[in-house]
Amino acid sequence: MDTKQITIDGIDKKILRALTEDARTPILEIARHVGISGAAIHQRLRKLEKSKLLVGSKFIINEKALGYSTLAFVGIYLEQATNNDDVVKALKRIPEVLECHYTTGQFNIFIKLLSRNNAHLMQLLNNDIQTIRGVLRTESLISLDQQIDRQIKI
Repeated sequence: MDTKQITIDGIDKKILRALTEDARTPILEIARHVGISGAAIHQRLRKLEKSKLLVGSKFIINEKALGYSTLAFVGIYLEQATNNDDVVKALKRIPEVLECHYTTGQFNIFIKLLSRNNAHLMQLLNNDIQTIRGVLRTESLISLDQQIDRQIKI
């Protein structure tokens, strides 16, 4: 992991705040707010992308609109820690797995899993995750409601 720290100035911060609030804010609107040209905004954005401070943009899908209402965090215990890579490859093939983390503590792997309902969650756990070679057992926590969703403050 690269630990090189990036230095940004006040104008960069204003640009980043505007875009993290709404990535579809027009560049010219940001330019008017910041007090520089649209071309200068584009130039600064290219600099921030090149520095790897900005790593992309994306639209956020409302999973509830697609019928996914159960979010769970699942701790995965492995038979052996050396099974990590094979288990992660298998988890990547399950589309409902949104995130996967190697962790310290009691679990070897911790995943974020989205399902339509509790029955679907049980099917994913029993048929898709616990049957992966190398998975010893799982422990699940169901999220009742997300209270905070944000990025690091600029």
